Amino acid sequence: MEAFGSYLKKHTEALVKYVGIEPACEMTGKSKATLGRYYSDHDEHSERFMPIDAVVHLERKASYPHVTSALAELNGGAISFDERRPNAKRSGGVNADVIALSQRFAMLMSEYQQSIEDGIITMNEAKRLLKETTQLQQVLIDMKLHLEDESG
Repeated sequence: MEAFGSYLKKHTEALVKYVGIEPACEMTGKSKATLGRYYSDHDEHSERFMPIDAVVHLERKASYPHVTSALAELNGGAISFDERRPNAKRSGGVNADVIALSQRFAMLMSEYQQSIEDGIITMNEAKRLLKETTQLQQVLIDMKLHLEDESG
């Protein structure tokens, strides 16, 4: 098994055990034995990995996206976990996103203006700017998802 396989299997096991084996079976439609094969380190199961739709179902229930974060790390990336579950249906669609986008941008600019008044951006100011930038990014992601939904 390649090194990444073992890493993914450990995170898959952590996900299943966090959710619980019985609830995981119900959510994915898989048996206990099948779920066990997805995180087994035995040679005969080295090429078996949990299907991505099953990962989605389990990570919705979990408090942390175990497998998704492992995939990001293996590819040199990182994820920013947002507990508000932005893919949930919201009313307003793109119009609400445009309003939220302008509000978030105004908040970012206000934060920036306060930060540069003395000519120095402190560590705390940088953290606040980063937080606002991340919130602005999330609004753009929501907007992208709404646009994809509306375009079919």
